[in-house]
Amino acid sequence: MVGRVLSALEEAAEGSKLWCAAAVVMAVSGGWRGRRAAVSGVAALAVAQLASNGVCKQLADRPRPPKEWFPHEEVEDRPQSSSFPSGHTAAAVAFTAAVAPAWPLAGALCAVPAVTVALERVQSGAHYPSDVATGAAVGLASAWLTRHTPRVLLRHRLPVLYGS
Repeated sequence: MVGRVLSALEEAAEGSKLWCAAAVVMAVSGGWRGRRAAVSGVAALAVAQLASNGVCKQLADRPRPPKEWFPHEEVEDRPQSSSFPSGHTAAAVAFTAAVAPAWPLAGALCAVPAVTVALERVQSGAHYPSDVATGAAVGLASAWLTRHTPRVLLRHRLPVLYGS
């Protein structure tokens, strides 16, 4: 039963479908706060995906955990890409960590599936715990960058923004 729930959640998180759906719900039903949270979440998710899948996985060619460690058939349905870091976890944590400052209740609600996705990545045999921990760190860093980069750019009045 738990395995089926985790598999269904992982499938929903595949391709960031779960987080995009959450962003749509926030934007439609949450007023200005929901729109702000949705934009922040999707921006952080994009940064996390770029960092984890576009950069880190290309640099670290780590094999997936041995299939023998997992006594279930789900282990046969693993990606062939590098195990390090977990892109699913990076996206889930980035989205949640970016949403939380804009709309704390929505952030708390997103934290439940985010943690569950992270646990599922280890349980399914797709990742080592260190892959998931690193994915979470990438997600947190992505949310932080997304939140603070506009302020830094405005504070320093970069010539690119002002044409000088």
